[in-house]
Amino acid sequence: MDTLWLLPALLCYALCAIGFIAGRIRRGRMADYALTALGAGVIFHALDLVARGLQAGNIPVANFPQSLSFLAWVTALASLIMIVRLRMAVIGAFVAPSVLIALLASYLMMRGGPRMVPAALNSYWLPIHVTLAIVGMAMFVLAAATSLVYLVNESRLKAKRPLGAPGQRLPNLEKLDRINYRLLVWGLAMLSLAILTGAMWAQATWGRYWSWEPRESWSLVTWLLYAALLESRIAAGWRGRRAAALTLVFFSVLVGSYLGVSLVNPGKHGGSFG
Repeated sequence: MDTLWLLPALLCYALCAIGFIAGRIRRGRMADYALTALGAGVIFHALDLVARGLQAGNIPVANFPQSLSFLAWVTALASLIMIVRLRMAVIGAFVAPSVLIALLASYLMMRGGPRMVPAALNSYWLPIHVTLAIVGMAMFVLAAATSLVYLVNESRLKAKRPLGAPGQRLPNLEKLDRINYRLLVWGLAMLSLAILTGAMWAQATWGRYWSWEPRESWSLVTWLLYAALLESRIAAGWRGRRAAALTLVFFSVLVGSYLGVSLVNPGKHGGSFG
C-alpha cells in the first residue's frame, strides 16, 4: 500500500542530500536549506509510517522493505537531532544520501497489498524489540558517518588540503572521536536491550530464549565486535584513526548481516518473521 506521504518524503530527502553535499563544496546557506528539507522529510516519512501502522495494527515492520523504511526514518530523525544539537552539518553529507538510498530501495520493493504481522507475534513486545534494534542500528550508522568524516578530515589535514568551502567551521578531530565513542556506547546499549527483549519475547512465544537462527547469531557476533571495540577504547586507549577505521569495518559486517539475513535467510527475523 502506497500512502500520500512517501513520495514527498523521498523528494525532501533528495533535496536534503543535494543541499548537504553542495554545502561542502561552496560557501552559502545550502546546509541550512538542506536541514529544513531533512526536517520536512522526517515529518512526511513519519506520517507514512503512522498510516501504515494504523492499517497493520502495530508497528509497520511486516517485511524487509517496511523495516528498511523504519530504519531510514529513525536514522534521519537521529541525524537531524545530532546536526542541530552539535552543529555538525558535515554529517548530513554522508547520512542524507544513505537515508535516501534506503527509503528509495524500500519504496521500489514494496509491492502488492499491505503485509500484516502474524497474530502470534502481534504483541506489545514487537514495537519494544524492533524499536530498540533499529535505534541501535541508527546509532551505528551515525558512528560510521562520524568515523568517515574523521578519516577524510585527517587525510586532508595531513595533505594540507582545505577541509571544505572557505569560511566553513568544521568539528576538530578530537570532537569527532568523542562523538564516535558516545554513539558506539548508545548503539551497543540499544543492541543489548534489543537482544534481551528479543530473548524474552521468544520465550513467551516459542518457549525458548535462543534458537541460534541466523539473525540471532549475527546479532551476537555484532554485539561482540562492538563490545570489543569499546573495551579496546577504554582499556587500551584506542582512539583516532584506528578506532574510526574499525568502526567502519564493523559497520560493514553489520550491514552485510542485515542485508544477508533479510534477503537470503530471514527465518523469524529480517522483516518476514518466518
